[in-house]
Amino acid sequence: MGLLEEFSGKIAPMVNGYIYAAVKGKPGTLYEAALHLLRAGGKRLRPLAVVAAAQMLGEPVEKALPFAAAVELLHNYALIHDDIIDRDEYRRGVPTVHKVWGESLAIVAGDLLFAKAFEVLADALDRGIGPERVALATRHLSRAASLIAEGQALDSLFVERDDVVLEEYLDMAYRKTGSLFEAALVLGGLTSTADQSILSLLAEYGKNIGIAFQIRDDVLGITGKANVIGKPLYSDIREGRRTILVVYALEALSPAEREELLEILGARDVDEERLEKAVELIKKSGAVEYAMKLAKEYSEKARQAISRFPDNEGRRVLEELAVFVVEREK
Repeated sequence: MGLLEEFSGKIAPMVNGYIYAAVKGKPGTLYEAALHLLRAGGKRLRPLAVVAAAQMLGEPVEKALPFAAAVELLHNYALIHDDIIDRDEYRRGVPTVHKVWGESLAIVAGDLLFAKAFEVLADALDRGIGPERVALATRHLSRAASLIAEGQALDSLFVERDDVVLEEYLDMAYRKTGSLFEAALVLGGLTSTADQSILSLLAEYGKNIGIAFQIRDDVLGITGKANVIGKPLYSDIREGRRTILVVYALEALSPAEREELLEILGARDVDEERLEKAVELIKKSGAVEYAMKLAKEYSEKARQAISRFPDNEGRRVLEELAVFVVEREK
């Protein structure tokens, strides 16, 4: 068993327990819907990153739990709303919240998790984290929530365009995914210090593994196994998403092949044969190899950002996490 897996086995149940204790109330159906995806599993990478960053700076797990729970609650809020936007029917191998309870209740369940994320942040005051650092944590998590919204909007708006370039994709990936990893690391740091030079290095790590994570997500969308990733394959193609693979392929393919790919992208009633054709075109362009090379570069940037910190368990967990985000199968 690797260190990351061992660490997850120890920390994830603590984060889950904290969240289940915090997310209680009436009506019961609302709270059941809000906790649905959390109970379905998930990797808990973001709260693990909060705790690992805190430990790297010499802080105990218990001190980091409010911040870790807040990050995971915000993440699950975004997932519920994301599934509604994309009309996805499965996540983590179970029906999505809106599929079970309907869109109206799913929206409210997401809103509840958003509110709870900021409610549990304040619990840090009871764990010996000063008001100034709790205020900074609130600012960083609020900023991440805004950036996630911007990233989601860009992701949707890109569907209408055939000329999205790499820099635009990377900016979207940072906002949509990297910003919450960035906040996770900064919040982990804030359990110990408000020193901006330390927080900047942690932010750099988080931003880079977040972008690497999104790139790997795009790749798994066409190379993964549905029963492993817990949602249907090729949904990005059906939705017309301008993933890094599509951005690269549209640039690299011949004009005729480019037009063929554009005809398939976003055609929700497209049959399996045409979807396979789109995947074939994307793979032929060299997009998968290009994307994975780029993901590994971002992973390495992340590892470099924390290379000056003490060589302890927290740092080693973060180093393993940087590798895991580009090698994971789900």
